[in-house]
Amino acid sequence: MMMMMMSGEEVLIPDDRAFSRFKHECQSDEGWSLTYNKSSICVWIQVLEEEKSLHKIKCRMQCKDIPSETMYDVLHDIEYRRKWDANVIETFDIGKLTVNADVGYYSWKCPKPLKNRDVITLRSWLPMGNDYIIMNYSVKHAKYPPKKDLVRAVSIQTGYLIQRTGPTSCTLTYLAQVDPRGSLPKWVVNKSSQFLAPKAMKRISKACLRYPEWKQKHSPGFKPWLFPEQNPLSSVPLSELSIQHADSLENIDESSLSESKDERAEHSDEEGNN
Repeated sequence: MMMMMMSGEEVLIPDDRAFSRFKHECQSDEGWSLTYNKSSICVWIQVLEEEKSLHKIKCRMQCKDIPSETMYDVLHDIEYRRKWDANVIETFDIGKLTVNADVGYYSWKCPKPLKNRDVITLRSWLPMGNDYIIMNYSVKHAKYPPKKDLVRAVSIQTGYLIQRTGPTSCTLTYLAQVDPRGSLPKWVVNKSSQFLAPKAMKRISKACLRYPEWKQKHSPGFKPWLFPEQNPLSSVPLSELSIQHADSLENIDESSLSESKDERAEHSDEEGNN
């Protein structure tokens, strides 16, 4: 899958074929195991390497009262993400590459007692008819090396497919293949598919419902993902980026760690509320 992004070791911006392949994988059932199916959200897992906990995850959510345009705005709007994304530690844009591609940094909280992770990614986006796609993969930038207190993860390919199903409804599919750099315990993969992924989808849905009101008060006309001429970022030459290989990063063994009591309690509380 990763080969579509690069030629040899050169960082490439995804072309139309790459977007079409991503859309195809979002819609394909082959090789996927359904692990969660409740209240308009489904989650599938595809195990790649059992011993390394390497897997792909796919989530799909039917949204009856969210227009596809709002979903697209919410997933792009970095200022708003800092408000609604409870997992985010820090996120910022590094620079733009083209009118529909940039480079950014994102760090997030992992379930305790795991170490928190971060990534540097090349992100690109494309409206395709009634659909929108946003996708990313990991790159290296000399000015943003791995940090001491975080594990640098690798996004092999992660993204969203938003499909318009009506004037005020859409379907969101999230597809991720991330190498967390480390041997994770089994409970993490189970928790991701049974609890964390559905919870994240519900959070996105709530964020979409609140977005129009929030945006009215926060630069309502500023949407550089729709209007590239508004983009304040300076350009980053592709030559400053290189492919982030997983095997060049620290690999930590967290496979023997047990889930913390706090995490388990939060899990059962949430399940009770659903």
